[in-house]
Amino acid sequence: MESVSFYTLGCKVNQYETDAMAESFRNNGYEIKNHNEISDIYVINTCSVTNLGERKSRQFIRRAKKENPESIICVVGCYAQISPEEVSNIEGVDLIIGTKEKSKIVELCEKVKKENTKINIVENVMNITKFEELESNSIQENTRAYIKIQEGCNQFCSYCIIPYARGPIRSREFDNIIQEAKTLVDKGFKELVLTGIHVASYGKDLGGNSLIDVIEAVHKIEGLERIRLSSIEPMLITESFMSRLKELKKVCPHFHLSLQSGSDTVLFRMNRKYNTKEYKERVDIIRSFMPDAAITTDIIVGFPGESEEEFQETYNFVEKIGFASVHVFKYSKREGTPAASHKNQVHGTIKNNRSKKLIDLTDKQHLDFMKKFLDTKREILIETTSKKLGYMEGYTDNYIRVAIKGNEKLENEIINTKLIEIDGNKVLGEII
Repeated sequence: MESVSFYTLGCKVNQYETDAMAESFRNNGYEIKNHNEISDIYVINTCSVTNLGERKSRQFIRRAKKENPESIICVVGCYAQISPEEVSNIEGVDLIIGTKEKSKIVELCEKVKKENTKINIVENVMNITKFEELESNSIQENTRAYIKIQEGCNQFCSYCIIPYARGPIRSREFDNIIQEAKTLVDKGFKELVLTGIHVASYGKDLGGNSLIDVIEAVHKIEGLERIRLSSIEPMLITESFMSRLKELKKVCPHFHLSLQSGSDTVLFRMNRKYNTKEYKERVDIIRSFMPDAAITTDIIVGFPGESEEEFQETYNFVEKIGFASVHVFKYSKREGTPAASHKNQVHGTIKNNRSKKLIDLTDKQHLDFMKKFLDTKREILIETTSKKLGYMEGYTDNYIRVAIKGNEKLENEIINTKLIEIDGNKVLGEII
């Protein structure tokens, strides 16, 4: 039996696609190995969001070829799409796919081997108009499974390479989403996450169903307990959207609402499609319908031209919103984007200081959010059990990490829990 291993960088969409490609190999009789094991085929699913992701990809390519000089090296994903010539010049690369035709990966790898040739099938992603089906029905995160419902992005934020790597928005056929959701639930998954590159745009290219229609249809599946959404744009949130969402009891009150900056002038330079007033209005709408909702976000500090005053505006806005959790990123120049050529780049020391200051604030907000639910009862979906430590761990519907004493085999079970006390970045609870 020939073997294949995968090395995946980047987002949950990449992980979903890796799972789907692994399933294709498995269905064709291949043994799936860990990425640090010697294999006949190595698939590197790359990321181009930062230059670091590209560097890691190159390092792994060279390492894999050194471990098995006879292996086939296949490079797929965003880095391959953005820089196919650069990838082809890396010694040892046999197959370059990009962000399209991953469904043909087994066939292409076998062609490389049979014909002893190199293949590069990367094409202009801007010309792609149809969603490529890639089903991933294998184990993903033990209790949580992801369903990719959408591809591409039309936003063209000035710091982001993704539209150039993934192309324009393409929505998955409605019936195919529901069918995969049913299959995953039949396999025992109790929580599904609807994901994509720009989930909020679902359906705009098809002219039919929208994201809320998908959520309502998935909600009807018997045996499913929870539905989550991956990162969404603020302008998706309306009174109409939330009034429909509130009726769906399986939908978790957790919204990763993209912000990036709390300064209107920075948001304008980023080419974001909202301002802080509109963002705050969306937060207020969510909280009016779901008071217990966790609102999390991403923020970039040190964006080109960000003044001390603009950073303070962001700090003050974050303080006003009161997030459950925030991912703080220091701006990283990405060649090929408008922001990379901005003359007024912020010095690294300044970015470090601003990042630390904001992280200190958001750590406190995370603590405050957890404190809010102490002495309350929440349902926990148990994900892991550590016999050594004597704890079971899982998450509430509003994404509070909870540890419960005990080592019963309760993985993938939803249990009623009382939240007792805070322990670092999690809450200790007891079964009730």
